[in-house]
Amino acid sequence: MATLGETVENVVAGFGLILDPQVLLVIFVSALFGLFVGAVPGLTATMATALLVPITFFMDPVPSISAIVACTAMAICAGDIPGALLRIPGTPASAAYTDEAYAMTRRGQAEQALGAGLVCAAIGGLIGALVLVVAAPFLARIALRFSSFEYFWLAALGLTSSALVSSDERVRGAVSLLIGLFISTVGLDVTGGFPRFTFDVVELTGGVSFIPAMIGMFALSEILRNLSGERPPATLPDHKIGNPLAGIPRLLIRHYRNVLRGSTIGTIIGALPGAGGDMAAWVAYATAKRFSKTPEKFGTGHVEGIIEAGSANNSGLSSAWVPALVFGIPGDAVTAIAIGVLYMKGMNPGPTVFLQRPDMLYAVFICFFLANLLIIPFGYVAIKLARRILGVPRNILMPVILLFCVVGSFAINNTVFGIGVMLLLGLVAYVMECNRLPIAPVILGIVMGRLLESSFMTSMIIADGNLLGFFERPIAAGLGAFAILIWTSPLWMRLVRRNKTS
Repeated sequence: MATLGETVENVVAGFGLILDPQVLLVIFVSALFGLFVGAVPGLTATMATALLVPITFFMDPVPSISAIVACTAMAICAGDIPGALLRIPGTPASAAYTDEAYAMTRRGQAEQALGAGLVCAAIGGLIGALVLVVAAPFLARIALRFSSFEYFWLAALGLTSSALVSSDERVRGAVSLLIGLFISTVGLDVTGGFPRFTFDVVELTGGVSFIPAMIGMFALSEILRNLSGERPPATLPDHKIGNPLAGIPRLLIRHYRNVLRGSTIGTIIGALPGAGGDMAAWVAYATAKRFSKTPEKFGTGHVEGIIEAGSANNSGLSSAWVPALVFGIPGDAVTAIAIGVLYMKGMNPGPTVFLQRPDMLYAVFICFFLANLLIIPFGYVAIKLARRILGVPRNILMPVILLFCVVGSFAINNTVFGIGVMLLLGLVAYVMECNRLPIAPVILGIVMGRLLESSFMTSMIIADGNLLGFFERPIAAGLGAFAILIWTSPLWMRLVRRNKTS
């Protein structure tokens, strides 16, 4: 890997790419877009990223990824605003402490709730970005030794994690994952070139296009839920929002353990494929209550839970890029979208990117720090303008979003077929969520299905059909044993409970 001198050169080159006026303008506009979408109840950060993808077709790789990073970081942070003021989380990541923040608003402490979440999101994001910078090159050195055997087990572990953590019921997560894997098999076989599930439709020979599928499942399904009345309008409180940063430094000094613990939890959980900031926020909130000296105050408007879960949000968002950049395995739905964008730009994510385009990678690292630093001034303005943002009529907002969906799906291949894919999978996602089936595993299955299949088939050819070949290499054997242990853990736990009962 790079020496110290080469690393310094790459960092300087990265600053040169980021400080380009066009890239800075893209980051600025994307951040504003993310703030708006995140602050509107029901419009998720993933949806904001999905709507940005068609615009990235006309950009270079660095501004494309910078737009996704800035938009997502701002959307996650802005999701706290409707949660605190309306008791409606703007994004799933802010749902963990919505009741806590709303209880503080009812007590006249909306400024403290929003300010604590704002500053902790920035701190957690900076810590997660630091871990990304330190861990990614180190892991890339190890990943350069990986073969198709190791990548098969990594993909299997990533998909397993996605199914386990995306839903309270593992069966529902597994069903969603299988749906995504089935969609990934549509098209020509990766080794033999035989058409599968194409039904003589020429457009399907190349597989289901990832972007229309993603736009439909995340954006169109939200529109359908709004039209069905599942997102009822809410009224803003009469309490006027003052300075959200007043008294926050003293508050953070008093609860510095919560900031550090929440950032650590978010960094660890975010690096697990399929987990991301949503799961990290829930775990951090539960941990804050478990170790609090006053756990009875939780649920009545206690700032400890907001500080710890808010720190976990953005730190998990940053660390989710570690497996995405190093192994090409998405850490969450947003990094799955980013991987799709990188593939479209001809830059296959994986350890070789650290050798081929290190300047671009360091530019992405710098963008993480810049985006999280911008959270405080941008978030401050968003909080002060909260009433105007939350007051946008839905009958105006939803048609505009639908127009973005149609244009983005058409722009992939300039065919109406992409619009049909978007509409069909949007309807499928709506039906799935009505039956409490999570959507994120479907997207991860579509993205990683081809990697899983190609790694398996390549490994079988190398091993001459011998399944023991998957355990001959030391790292592959360790990953395989760990994967099998996870798959069989429900059986072992059931046997242990049965023995205890008997």
